[in-house]
Amino acid sequence: MKIHDLITDTERLADLCERLAKSEFVTVDTEFMRENTYWPELCLVQIANEQEAAAIDPLADDIDLTPLWDLLCDNEEVLKVFHAGGQDVEIVYNFTGKTPHPIFDTQIAMMAISQNEQIGYANLVESWLSLTIDKGARFTDWSRRPLTDRQIEYAIGDVTHLSKIFPKILNKLVKTGRGAWLNAEMEKLADPANYANDADQAWKRIRSPGRNPTVLGRLKALAAWREGEAKHKNIPRGRIMRDETLADIASHPPKKQGDLTKVRGLSNAWKDNDIGKRLMKVLDKAEPLAKEEMPAKPKRGAPLGKEGALVADLLKLLLKIRAREIDVAARLLTRADEMEALAAGVRKLPILEGWRYEVFGKDALELVEGRLAFAVKDGKLLMTHVDDVHAGMMQAAQDEIITEAEAG
Repeated sequence: MKIHDLITDTERLADLCERLAKSEFVTVDTEFMRENTYWPELCLVQIANEQEAAAIDPLADDIDLTPLWDLLCDNEEVLKVFHAGGQDVEIVYNFTGKTPHPIFDTQIAMMAISQNEQIGYANLVESWLSLTIDKGARFTDWSRRPLTDRQIEYAIGDVTHLSKIFPKILNKLVKTGRGAWLNAEMEKLADPANYANDADQAWKRIRSPGRNPTVLGRLKALAAWREGEAKHKNIPRGRIMRDETLADIASHPPKKQGDLTKVRGLSNAWKDNDIGKRLMKVLDKAEPLAKEEMPAKPKRGAPLGKEGALVADLLKLLLKIRAREIDVAARLLTRADEMEALAAGVRKLPILEGWRYEVFGKDALELVEGRLAFAVKDGKLLMTHVDDVHAGMMQAAQDEIITEAEAG
């Protein structure tokens, strides 16, 4: 494979993207810093196909990343392959308002062909290529220039290894016939709605202080205000105010700015500085949360009752058995809250639709409705239909009668 020198100008980037546009797939990774900024600072982009690989310097003075964004977001003929690519996709969205498409995530794909829930990249490489990755440059400051040869070599390795692994994973998916299982998961990863940062929705990420519309209205207004402050200053939202402090102010709003000194998590400076004044104005203007925005009432305690909770536990046991039998990550099949809903009588669930129904949901439903039972055979726990158990018992009884008759 040809490894190019670090790309720092638009002309070389455009030439690279023109060649890569003829590929069936490209593997992509990014290096970024987000500890001290609101927006992740993109510091490096790595991209490869099966013939060539390069690292691209987005901080270079003479580079326009448009050819790269066009390849990733507008070229529907080239599959974009990531590993645990959620944050990479978020960065692309922040630059373009679009997401890479079509997309493939090898971490998600591994859930369909093994019991690995969230396999890390180093373990993926070791598993498929029997190589150990040098992690020495893992926690480097990618924003510092110049980058060392070791840093660039480490970064490019993330896509060169992946370009060898992806065809192997794809081949196994084809053999198992599970490729269709992943379509919805990949589309979800590429859905721009997952990355849109709507300030008016920011309050939903904060643990809700009850269901009082007035309190929630203040929480919504404060969360949106904090997003604006953090964006304007380009600092993490927690540097403005932590979630716990924001929720506390929403629940117990100060009557005057001087009372902000009594709020745990705020310094004395808030009593007379400009940001404190802006906060008080937000509180003064906050309206109660609209009825249609009110969150659903939380279920208190175990909504299933003792027996239902036991049924949910049996479903979780069934999930472990099925995941082991077909060698798939349990998380890909369903979640704990979905199994609890099934045990509680809910029937409109993803687990009862499509391939999930065929692979797991059908048996889960039969277990809940009393048509499936656990059994132990040759020291292994497995599932059996209740009718089969009854038939076996009847057959055993008949055999015993016949044996006794013959002996008599």
